[in-house]
Amino acid sequence: MQIKIQTTADGSPTLFLPEMDEHYHSINGAIGESKHVYIEAGFKQCRKAEIHVLEMGFGTGLNVLLTALEAKNQKVKVFYTGLEKFPLPPEITDRLNYSETALFQSIHRAEWGKFEPVSPYLHLKKIKTDFKDFNFPDRYDIVYYDAFAPNKQPDAWSPELFGKIFSAMNRGGIITTYCAKGSVRRMMQQAGFTVERMPGPPGKRETLRGKVV
Repeated sequence: MQIKIQTTADGSPTLFLPEMDEHYHSINGAIGESKHVYIEAGFKQCRKAEIHVLEMGFGTGLNVLLTALEAKNQKVKVFYTGLEKFPLPPEITDRLNYSETALFQSIHRAEWGKFEPVSPYLHLKKIKTDFKDFNFPDRYDIVYYDAFAPNKQPDAWSPELFGKIFSAMNRGGIITTYCAKGSVRRMMQQAGFTVERMPGPPGKRETLRGKVV
């Protein structure tokens, strides 16, 4: 599959898949979008001293990087599980010029399938799997739902999958996603989440956040 690196409006890179006509992040700012949707609306809302994060769509590793930096700021311990069916090759990830290069390289050099410390505050476990094949062996406080858009990756958006996620989350848990489609909001509600529309990052009106109450 052909992959192109493109620079977004805030100067940070993203990837473009011509075959799918899809970007990994917003062209209005990759780092800005990830901070807004996943860190501000998700991670920073959890007040625990030890936080268990599940990312549905590991992708470039940007969300892990930003979470590790925020964990350091907050002095909290994070166990982070990232799911990815199609891991990116080193020749792509080595060219992504995000900040904190050493930490970013540690994230991508970490062995798959087991928790490894990539910073003093974050242990990462990367799992190569299709979302629908994951058996959710642990319980989570935060879920970053970062799949491709429903019209590009419809199998990744289903009531059954959101039901499994809900069942695997701790009380008070938060799921956040850039997608604001009404059909996705209804799936989340059907699964049991209390869902709210959130202001979107630049270039996007709204996102969704669900809570386990």
